[in-house]
Amino acid sequence: MSANWTVAGAQCAAALGDTAGNRARMLATLHQAADRGARLVVFPECALTGYCFGSRADVRAVAEALPGPATGAFADVCAKRNVFACFGLIEAAGDKLFNACALVGPNGFVAGYRKLHLPCLGADRFTDPGDRPLAVHDLGGLKVGLNICFDGSFPETARVLTLLGADLVVLPTNWATPARKMATLVSAARAWENHIYYLAVNRVGDEAGNRFIGLSSAADHRGDVLHWAAEGAEELFTFEVDPTAARAKRVVTCAGEYEIDRVNWRRPEMYGPLLEGAPFTGHFNK
Repeated sequence: MSANWTVAGAQCAAALGDTAGNRARMLATLHQAADRGARLVVFPECALTGYCFGSRADVRAVAEALPGPATGAFADVCAKRNVFACFGLIEAAGDKLFNACALVGPNGFVAGYRKLHLPCLGADRFTDPGDRPLAVHDLGGLKVGLNICFDGSFPETARVLTLLGADLVVLPTNWATPARKMATLVSAARAWENHIYYLAVNRVGDEAGNRFIGLSSAADHRGDVLHWAAEGAEELFTFEVDPTAARAKRVVTCAGEYEIDRVNWRRPEMYGPLLEGAPFTGHFNK
Protein backbone atom coordinates (compact mmCIF):
# COMPACT_ATOMS: atom_id res chain seq x y z
CA MET A 1 0.00 0.00 0.00
CA SER A 2 1.28 3.48 -0.89
CA ALA A 3 0.85 6.29 1.61
CA ASN A 4 -1.06 9.39 0.63
CA TRP A 5 0.87 12.48 -0.42
CA THR A 6 -0.04 16.08 0.35
CA VAL A 7 0.57 18.09 -2.81
CA ALA A 8 0.47 21.88 -3.08
CA GLY A 9 -0.29 24.20 -5.97
CA ALA A 10 1.25 27.66 -5.76
CA GLN A 11 -0.83 29.99 -7.92
CA CYS A 12 1.33 33.10 -8.07
CA ALA A 13 2.40 36.10 -10.11
CA ALA A 14 5.74 36.44 -11.91
CA ALA A 15 7.67 39.58 -12.86
CA LEU A 16 8.93 39.55 -16.44
CA GLY A 17 12.69 39.05 -16.51
CA ASP A 18 13.17 39.31 -12.73
CA THR A 19 14.56 35.85 -12.06
CA ALA A 20 16.14 36.82 -8.73
CA GLY A 21 12.94 38.34 -7.36
CA ASN A 22 10.73 35.57 -8.67
CA ARG A 23 13.04 32.93 -7.22
CA ALA A 24 13.03 34.58 -3.79
CA ARG A 25 9.23 34.73 -3.72
CA MET A 26 8.91 31.10 -4.82
CA LEU A 27 11.34 29.90 -2.17
CA ALA A 28 9.35 31.73 0.51
CA THR A 29 6.20 30.02 -0.79
CA LEU A 30 7.99 26.67 -0.75
CA HIS A 31 8.64 27.14 2.97
CA GLN A 32 4.98 28.03 3.53
CA ALA A 33 3.82 24.92 1.70
CA ALA A 34 6.19 22.75 3.73
CA ASP A 35 4.77 24.29 6.89
CA ARG A 36 1.36 23.04 5.73
CA GLY A 37 2.63 19.49 5.27
CA ALA A 38 3.15 19.49 1.50
CA ARG A 39 5.60 16.94 0.13
CA LEU A 40 5.42 18.20 -3.47
CA VAL A 41 4.91 21.86 -4.42
CA VAL A 42 4.11 22.88 -8.00
CA PHE A 43 4.58 26.41 -9.42
CA PRO A 44 3.34 27.85 -12.75
CA GLU A 45 4.93 27.75 -16.18
CA CYS A 46 7.85 30.20 -16.53
CA ALA A 47 7.38 31.19 -12.88
CA LEU A 48 11.10 31.94 -12.62
CA THR A 49 11.35 34.11 -15.71
CA GLY A 50 8.00 35.45 -16.83
CA TYR A 51 6.58 34.55 -20.22
CA CYS A 52 5.61 37.40 -22.56
CA PHE A 53 8.96 38.11 -24.18
CA GLY A 54 9.24 39.87 -27.53
CA SER A 55 12.30 38.23 -29.05
CA ARG A 56 14.56 35.22 -28.85
CA ALA A 57 17.31 37.47 -27.49
CA ASP A 58 15.06 38.51 -24.61
CA VAL A 59 14.28 34.85 -23.90
CA ARG A 60 17.96 33.90 -23.97
CA ALA A 61 18.80 36.67 -21.51
CA VAL A 62 16.84 34.93 -18.73
CA ALA A 63 17.60 31.31 -19.63
CA GLU A 64 19.43 28.94 -17.28
CA ALA A 65 20.92 25.49 -17.62
CA LEU A 66 19.32 22.47 -15.95
CA PRO A 67 20.64 21.84 -13.40
CA GLY A 68 21.66 25.42 -12.72
CA PRO A 69 21.48 28.30 -10.22
CA ALA A 70 17.72 28.10 -9.66
CA THR A 71 17.63 24.35 -9.16
CA GLY A 72 20.53 24.68 -6.72
CA ALA A 73 18.65 27.25 -4.65
CA PHE A 74 15.52 25.10 -4.65
CA ALA A 75 17.52 21.99 -3.74
CA ASP A 76 18.85 23.71 -0.62
CA VAL A 77 15.33 24.40 0.64
CA CYS A 78 14.05 20.99 -0.45
CA ALA A 79 16.83 19.31 1.53
CA LYS A 80 16.06 21.36 4.64
CA ARG A 81 12.30 20.83 4.43
CA ASN A 82 12.23 17.32 2.90
CA VAL A 83 10.00 18.36 0.01
CA PHE A 84 9.97 18.23 -3.79
CA ALA A 85 9.33 21.24 -6.01
CA CYS A 86 8.40 21.67 -9.67
CA PHE A 87 8.73 25.10 -11.29
CA GLY A 88 8.77 26.58 -14.78
CA LEU A 89 11.66 28.42 -16.42
CA ILE A 90 13.49 28.92 -19.72
CA GLU A 91 16.21 26.34 -20.19
CA ALA A 92 19.39 27.07 -22.14
CA ALA A 93 21.00 24.02 -23.75
CA GLY A 94 23.75 24.98 -26.17
CA ASP A 95 22.19 27.02 -28.96
CA LYS A 96 18.70 25.86 -28.06
CA LEU A 97 16.14 27.38 -25.73
CA PHE A 98 13.30 25.42 -24.18
CA ASN A 99 10.18 26.29 -22.23
CA ALA A 100 10.90 23.86 -19.41
CA CYS A 101 10.08 22.87 -15.88
CA ALA A 102 12.46 21.51 -13.29
CA LEU A 103 11.75 18.86 -10.67
CA VAL A 104 13.94 19.16 -7.57
CA GLY A 105 13.97 17.19 -4.33
CA PRO A 106 15.80 16.67 -1.06
CA ASN A 107 18.68 15.03 -2.92
CA GLY A 108 18.93 17.73 -5.56
CA PHE A 109 17.92 17.98 -9.21
CA VAL A 110 15.64 15.13 -10.27
CA ALA A 111 14.66 15.89 -13.85
CA GLY A 112 13.81 18.52 -16.40
CA TYR A 113 10.94 18.52 -18.87
CA ARG A 114 10.84 20.43 -22.17
CA LYS A 115 7.43 21.57 -23.45
CA LEU A 116 6.44 19.50 -26.47
CA HIS A 117 3.57 21.53 -27.94
CA LEU A 118 4.22 25.20 -28.61
CA PRO A 119 1.44 27.73 -29.23
CA CYS A 120 2.24 30.91 -31.14
CA LEU A 121 2.27 33.00 -27.98
CA GLY A 122 4.78 34.62 -25.63
CA ALA A 123 8.09 32.89 -25.13
CA ASP A 124 6.87 29.88 -27.09
CA ARG A 125 7.23 31.86 -30.33
CA PHE A 126 10.98 31.83 -29.77
CA THR A 127 11.73 28.54 -28.04
CA ASP A 128 12.54 25.17 -29.56
CA PRO A 129 10.08 22.26 -29.44
CA GLY A 130 10.78 19.71 -26.72
CA ASP A 131 13.05 16.90 -27.89
CA ARG A 132 12.86 14.31 -25.11
CA PRO A 133 10.45 11.42 -24.58
CA LEU A 134 7.77 11.73 -21.93
CA ALA A 135 8.90 10.27 -18.62
CA VAL A 136 7.56 9.47 -15.16
CA HIS A 137 9.55 10.10 -11.98
CA ASP A 138 9.14 8.07 -8.78
CA LEU A 139 9.50 10.40 -5.80
CA GLY A 140 9.46 7.51 -3.37
CA GLY A 141 5.90 6.23 -3.48
CA LEU A 142 4.38 8.88 -5.76
CA LYS A 143 4.95 8.61 -9.50
CA VAL A 144 4.74 11.98 -11.24
CA GLY A 145 4.55 12.92 -14.91
CA LEU A 146 5.30 16.43 -16.20
CA ASN A 147 3.54 18.47 -18.88
CA ILE A 148 3.43 22.23 -19.54
CA CYS A 149 0.41 24.35 -20.49
CA PHE A 150 -0.51 23.67 -24.16
CA ASP A 151 0.61 20.04 -23.71
CA GLY A 152 -2.63 19.58 -21.77
CA SER A 153 -4.60 20.22 -24.96
CA PHE A 154 -3.27 16.96 -26.37
CA PRO A 155 -4.75 13.98 -24.51
CA GLU A 156 -2.00 11.75 -25.88
CA THR A 157 0.51 13.29 -23.45
CA ALA A 158 -1.41 12.41 -20.30
CA ARG A 159 -2.26 8.98 -21.70
CA VAL A 160 1.40 8.18 -22.40
CA LEU A 161 2.35 9.31 -18.90
CA THR A 162 -0.42 7.11 -17.51
CA LEU A 163 0.90 4.12 -19.46
CA LEU A 164 4.35 4.88 -18.02
CA GLY A 165 2.88 4.58 -14.52
CA ALA A 166 2.02 8.14 -13.45
CA ASP A 167 -0.22 8.52 -10.40
CA LEU A 168 -0.26 12.29 -10.83
CA VAL A 169 0.32 14.52 -13.85
CA VAL A 170 1.27 18.12 -13.10
CA LEU A 171 0.71 20.94 -15.58
CA PRO A 172 2.47 24.22 -14.81
CA THR A 173 0.69 26.71 -17.05
CA ASN A 174 0.27 30.33 -18.13
CA TRP A 175 -3.40 30.66 -19.07
CA ALA A 176 -4.50 34.14 -20.06
CA THR A 177 -8.12 35.23 -20.51
CA PRO A 178 -8.65 33.46 -23.89
CA ALA A 179 -7.71 30.14 -22.27
CA ARG A 180 -10.62 30.13 -19.80
CA LYS A 181 -12.20 27.09 -21.44
CA MET A 182 -8.97 25.13 -20.98
CA ALA A 183 -8.79 26.13 -17.34
CA THR A 184 -12.32 24.92 -16.66
CA LEU A 185 -12.00 21.55 -18.42
CA VAL A 186 -8.51 20.12 -18.50
CA SER A 187 -7.88 18.80 -14.98
CA ALA A 188 -11.13 16.87 -14.65
CA ALA A 189 -11.04 15.53 -18.21
CA ARG A 190 -7.45 14.30 -18.16
CA ALA A 191 -7.88 12.84 -14.66
CA TRP A 192 -11.14 11.04 -15.50
CA GLU A 193 -10.08 9.53 -18.82
CA ASN A 194 -6.80 8.19 -17.34
CA HIS A 195 -7.91 7.37 -13.78
CA ILE A 196 -5.11 9.51 -12.35
CA TYR A 197 -4.75 12.68 -10.32
CA TYR A 198 -4.14 15.85 -12.29
CA LEU A 199 -2.92 19.25 -11.12
CA ALA A 200 -2.91 22.40 -13.27
CA VAL A 201 -1.15 25.39 -11.66
CA ASN A 202 -1.70 28.71 -13.39
CA ARG A 203 -0.27 32.16 -12.73
CA VAL A 204 -1.97 35.49 -12.13
CA GLY A 205 -1.16 39.10 -12.93
CA ASP A 206 -0.77 41.28 -16.03
CA GLU A 207 2.17 41.05 -18.41
CA ALA A 208 2.70 42.73 -21.81
CA GLY A 209 -1.02 43.23 -22.32
CA ASN A 210 -2.02 39.73 -21.19
CA ARG A 211 -4.06 39.05 -18.06
CA PHE A 212 -3.43 35.66 -16.46
CA ILE A 213 -6.56 34.31 -14.85
CA GLY A 214 -5.53 31.83 -12.16
CA LEU A 215 -8.28 29.20 -11.77
CA SER A 216 -5.73 26.49 -10.98
CA SER A 217 -7.34 23.15 -10.24
CA ALA A 218 -6.72 19.67 -8.90
CA ALA A 219 -8.79 16.62 -9.81
CA ASP A 220 -8.78 13.07 -8.49
CA HIS A 221 -8.84 9.72 -10.29
CA ARG A 222 -12.64 9.86 -10.56
CA GLY A 223 -12.50 13.18 -12.39
CA ASP A 224 -13.87 15.05 -9.38
CA VAL A 225 -12.36 18.50 -8.89
CA LEU A 226 -10.81 18.64 -5.44
CA HIS A 227 -9.97 22.33 -5.52
CA TRP A 228 -10.58 25.39 -7.66
CA ALA A 229 -8.21 28.27 -6.96
CA ALA A 230 -9.41 31.84 -7.04
CA GLU A 231 -9.59 33.86 -10.22
CA GLY A 232 -6.93 36.56 -10.51
CA ALA A 233 -5.45 36.19 -7.01
CA GLU A 234 -2.44 34.42 -5.59
CA GLU A 235 -3.31 31.29 -3.63
CA LEU A 236 -1.46 28.39 -2.05
CA PHE A 237 -3.63 25.28 -1.79
CA THR A 238 -3.13 21.63 -0.90
CA PHE A 239 -4.90 18.36 -1.67
CA GLU A 240 -4.33 14.66 -1.04
CA VAL A 241 -3.15 12.11 -3.60
CA ASP A 242 -3.75 8.41 -3.00
CA PRO A 243 -1.37 6.53 -5.33
CA THR A 244 -3.07 3.21 -4.63
CA ALA A 245 -6.40 4.54 -5.86
CA ALA A 246 -4.79 5.94 -9.03
CA ARG A 247 -3.28 2.54 -9.83
CA ALA A 248 -6.54 0.61 -9.45
CA LYS A 249 -7.68 1.25 -13.03
CA ARG A 250 -10.66 -1.11 -13.17
CA VAL A 251 -13.81 0.52 -11.83
CA VAL A 252 -16.29 -2.13 -10.69
CA THR A 253 -19.89 -1.01 -10.21
CA CYS A 254 -21.29 -4.54 -10.35
CA ALA A 255 -18.79 -7.39 -10.75
CA GLY A 256 -19.06 -9.05 -14.12
CA GLU A 257 -21.97 -6.85 -15.17
CA TYR A 258 -20.80 -3.24 -15.01
CA GLU A 259 -17.05 -2.73 -15.05
CA ILE A 260 -14.95 -0.03 -16.76
CA ASP A 261 -11.21 0.21 -17.46
CA ARG A 262 -10.36 3.22 -19.61
CA VAL A 263 -6.65 2.41 -19.68
CA ASN A 264 -6.13 -1.33 -20.01
CA TRP A 265 -9.04 -1.95 -22.36
CA ARG A 266 -7.61 0.26 -25.11
CA ARG A 267 -7.44 -0.90 -28.75
CA PRO A 268 -4.03 0.38 -29.85
CA GLU A 269 -4.15 -1.64 -33.06
CA MET A 270 -6.89 0.75 -34.21
CA TYR A 271 -5.04 3.97 -33.43
CA GLY A 272 -2.68 4.14 -36.42
CA PRO A 273 -3.69 7.67 -37.54
CA LEU A 274 -2.36 9.04 -34.26
CA LEU A 275 1.16 8.39 -35.54
CA GLU A 276 0.66 9.98 -38.94
CA GLY A 277 1.46 13.53 -40.03
CA ALA A 278 4.51 15.73 -40.36
CA PRO A 279 6.40 16.58 -37.14
CA PHE A 280 6.21 20.11 -35.75
CA THR A 281 9.47 22.02 -36.35
CA GLY A 282 8.71 25.45 -34.93
CA HIS A 283 7.10 28.75 -35.80
CA PHE A 284 9.97 29.90 -38.03
CA ASN A 285 10.10 33.40 -36.59
CA LYS A 286 12.89 32.99 -34.05
